[in-house]
Amino acid sequence: MSKVTVRLVFACLIPVLMFTKSRADTSTADPTLGQPADRQTALQLSLKQAVDLALAPEGNAQVQLANELVRQTRDRLAQSRAPLLPNFESSVLQQNLTRNLAAFGIRIATPIPGFRFPEIVGPFDVFDARLTVSQSIFDFSSIRRFQAARIGVRVAETEVENVQDGVAAQVARLYVSALRAEARVGAVQANVALAETLLKLASDQKNAGTGTAIEVTRAQVQLLNERQRLLIVESERRQSHLQLAKGIGLDLDVQIQLTDKLTYDRVETLASEATTIALQSRADLKAQGQREENARLAYSAIKMERVPSIVGFADYGTIGSSLDHASPTRTYGVSLRVPLYDGGRRDARRAESLSQLAQERIKTKDLQRQIKLEILLALDNLRSAEEQVKVAEEGLQLSQQELAQARRRYQAGMTSSVEVADAQTRLERATDNRIAALFSYNLARISLGEAMGVIRRIIR
Repeated sequence: MSKVTVRLVFACLIPVLMFTKSRADTSTADPTLGQPADRQTALQLSLKQAVDLALAPEGNAQVQLANELVRQTRDRLAQSRAPLLPNFESSVLQQNLTRNLAAFGIRIATPIPGFRFPEIVGPFDVFDARLTVSQSIFDFSSIRRFQAARIGVRVAETEVENVQDGVAAQVARLYVSALRAEARVGAVQANVALAETLLKLASDQKNAGTGTAIEVTRAQVQLLNERQRLLIVESERRQSHLQLAKGIGLDLDVQIQLTDKLTYDRVETLASEATTIALQSRADLKAQGQREENARLAYSAIKMERVPSIVGFADYGTIGSSLDHASPTRTYGVSLRVPLYDGGRRDARRAESLSQLAQERIKTKDLQRQIKLEILLALDNLRSAEEQVKVAEEGLQLSQQELAQARRRYQAGMTSSVEVADAQTRLERATDNRIAALFSYNLARISLGEAMGVIRRIIR
């Protein structure tokens, strides 16, 4: 071995030894520093756990708003029930007053000449303590309004399910996007490792006299390009984790570590079966049917305003000039109210509610057609993505074989590094194609599950 070679070996070993020693000193001084500690503190998160956290009461903001809407509709139900329940009121009155009897048509004539009965009486005191109650005995319009409000609660509860399905699909898409970013980081890291290996091979061949400096430079350029790509995809991974944390409802400072992988699981679904399941399971279709029923009851409530209503009333209390001189009195009775004419307002409201009912029926039919369209589009995307996965898998295998052959030829001195660089570029493209195909396929599965209304059951 020549002196030049010995110096070169020592020059290469000294930085490695210094780097190894510094890493050992760092791990001895503080074991909490570095990436392993970050992985220990990161939140281990699977797709199912991500969806469960998003659907928790303190999770996604859309779920929280939907739950608040349910509470609001329940309060409205209590308001619509009030006219059907007894209404109690109490009052205590103490007043001092005068009265003009002539204003009420009271004139008292006296047979005494020159004497006139005074027209103004008082002042005098009146004390009245009384309890009043009224109860609707028969009011069909109020009954219909109560029934419509009860349907409104069911609509809000069903809307919660619809929102949960939408949030589950949204979180699933964000999770799959994060998995794609993870896969791209892994692929580029493999490319960096490969570029480092090729650089070492080019350097070894140059030192052995079988290679040229241009081969080393070309390998260095390729390595720098891969490191540049690694910086980009790592930034994309961080951004995808932040988007996922926002979609779940987590604190954005929480570190996330995904436990699932971007895989291919074949799904067999017929369009007719998927459509049947969707028409039975879709929460938005159930909610729309309930809105149509709500509009029908609202129309019936206005139409029943023409029907007479019966109200019972009663009061009991004590009245007199003062509390010490008061006597008990009471009143009770039944009132029959017959609507006759209100200037046409009732007819206009009935026509308006009939139009609203017609609109809800149109929306129901349109939503059914929209569901069928979503099923067909999702199945078409799924079939297309499945074919893309098959083609990408085959292309990846061929690219790997090509790179392996190019490396063997380069090591044997039969070709230059250009052939290896070209093969590496095609392998990178094939890897990206496979990741993109798997991403599209999993998105298509999510879209199909959402269109069928079973996305939460599929995830869980």
